[in-house]
Amino acid sequence: MRIRTTREQRILYFKTTFRWVLYYFLIFFSFIIMTSGTWLKPIFLVPIALAIAIDNNQYGSVFTGAMCGFLIDISCGKLFGYNAVILAFFCIVVSLLFELYLRHKFINFMIISAAVSYIQCRLDYKFYYEIWDYENVERIFTRYTMRVWIYTVISSVFIYLIIKLINHFLMPRAHLTIEEAITTKTQQNQ
Repeated sequence: MRIRTTREQRILYFKTTFRWVLYYFLIFFSFIIMTSGTWLKPIFLVPIALAIAIDNNQYGSVFTGAMCGFLIDISCGKLFGYNAVILAFFCIVVSLLFELYLRHKFINFMIISAAVSYIQCRLDYKFYYEIWDYENVERIFTRYTMRVWIYTVISSVFIYLIIKLINHFLMPRAHLTIEEAITTKTQQNQ
């Protein structure tokens, strides 16, 4: 471990800023893809918000989750704020889970991404179709909702790899402060 110098602090600020710019570029690119074409496409913003929440603090995670949720609401024509609340909640939960309990493994991300995507799709189906008791409403669940969920889980693999690549090169490494260096040196001498 080394003590962080002012040059390293500038590099840290640059890397952090560039990392968040890449995150939000990926978010807006996914939003553009979601707004074009048919309704049968993955909801890219759910795994992107969860993948960003894995390696970041709760404040960045909740803001990113809410923003991705608002963009999902806009692209799918849903009630403004509905998905924002859902994704903000799950981003906080995922951030805390990976910070306190889970390891940063691919299988952990896939399980959580599949579960959150299913909950989001199921709530969407429940509140927008099933609650109104349309005729043959179960066909919407089997033909559209489950297919969108499967596409979202498959796209989670690629999104995880992209976010992992960004984090590998731009995530800050652990450095010691002066107080930690003095304490460590004192403990080693005893």
